[in-house]
Amino acid sequence: MPSTNPLETLKTLSSRLVNLQRPIRILDAIKWPSGLESEFRAKGGKALPALPKDYYQQQKLGFDPDALARDLAELKRDIPRQLGRGDALGRILQSTTEQYQVVIELLRHRGGPEFGRYSRELYGSASDHIRGDRKTLRQLGERLCDVFSLPAVEHLNRPYASDIDAPRAVELLRERMDKYFTPGAVRVEISDDIVSDAAAGGDCFKINRRAHFSELDLQVLEVHEGWVHIGTTLNGRQQPWATWLSVGSPRITAIQEGMAVLMETLTFSSFPQRARRVSDRVVAVDLAEQGADFCEVYRHFLDKGVTEHDSYRVTQRVFRGGMLANGTGPGSVFTKDISYVKGFVENVNFIRSAIQSGVPEIIPMLFVGKVTLDDLPVLYERYLEGVIAAPRYIPSMFRDLNGLYVWFGFSSGMGFMNQARIQQHFNKLFQQLPHTDPLYTGQADTELD
Repeated sequence: MPSTNPLETLKTLSSRLVNLQRPIRILDAIKWPSGLESEFRAKGGKALPALPKDYYQQQKLGFDPDALARDLAELKRDIPRQLGRGDALGRILQSTTEQYQVVIELLRHRGGPEFGRYSRELYGSASDHIRGDRKTLRQLGERLCDVFSLPAVEHLNRPYASDIDAPRAVELLRERMDKYFTPGAVRVEISDDIVSDAAAGGDCFKINRRAHFSELDLQVLEVHEGWVHIGTTLNGRQQPWATWLSVGSPRITAIQEGMAVLMETLTFSSFPQRARRVSDRVVAVDLAEQGADFCEVYRHFLDKGVTEHDSYRVTQRVFRGGMLANGTGPGSVFTKDISYVKGFVENVNFIRSAIQSGVPEIIPMLFVGKVTLDDLPVLYERYLEGVIAAPRYIPSMFRDLNGLYVWFGFSSGMGFMNQARIQQHFNKLFQQLPHTDPLYTGQADTELD
């Protein structure tokens, strides 16, 4: 029997969703065996990766999709029945529930032609337009790839040696997590069951036992995985009623990944090669959506000067879960990787617009939990009413907005200038400079998410 207290009812419904989604692990359900890369490259990248036809059917989901689909459908019906169709928080909860229904269909169709359709429904497409603009994500991705491939990049490579082994990385990250969060709130541990060098989920960091890191890698992990992904999880867990804000359905992926990339930028933790890899992902998704097979996408990046390893990784990320070769229609591929660039742009535009609209106080709500930009006005209103708890863990530049306000203020002001004319002016000065070799050699190339 539903509680007569609307907030208690909200919490009960929210807790049901938190429990129902717990066994769903999208990336685990579509990950590839690590040995495929060496086999693929040994054949010169001319034959599709040797993934067995029934590979995905052999990978157990860890839940009964039929039973879970029924439970989610029941929850979706109960939300408006018990909260009322006009309840704003209820609508967000219902949208999140609907997303998990689509996730089940995505996972049912792993390796098949319908996988791509469900992926686009969840994450979008590289041909989508940027919110409020006519440019597509593919156009933006290509532009960023050009920027991060300029000759100047060669002069910015710094000697960050990957000489930090896994045990030492665990020690250093644990110290950083204890400093940012409550001591002991985040676990950092060695793992033998992850393919990537590092992964974070819930309140736990996992470090691949065989991986080595540079100091810059650890900085990226700290702010990307720690401050953003783990931080918003812990902030969501402390919500008194809207407990679903601690779990991430695909609807929040762009804002999460975009904020993580933005934090790398604001803390000067990123570097051009990493930014190029993030931009390449949009191009890879678009090529695959247009029908290019695995080998064609791989060769595209080789031709652009990307290493064999990085070309494989960016291509593998897009084709996992989908089809390695496609027919005449749109490619059946995993489109999540557009989220990094899409979310970065949308977060920046949101922050700039909040400042220009005179409501900068809404900006810290980006860290209140796993949210979309459309959720924030409702969540902020409920925060003012005492229903939503303020985020506990917030990066310093979002806790005190003065510096962020000035940074975005100057950035917006410079947008009125004629950049082409300015560049032409300074080019005349730079042409007088003698040719020099790069100031630094070496680069950080650890594969981070």
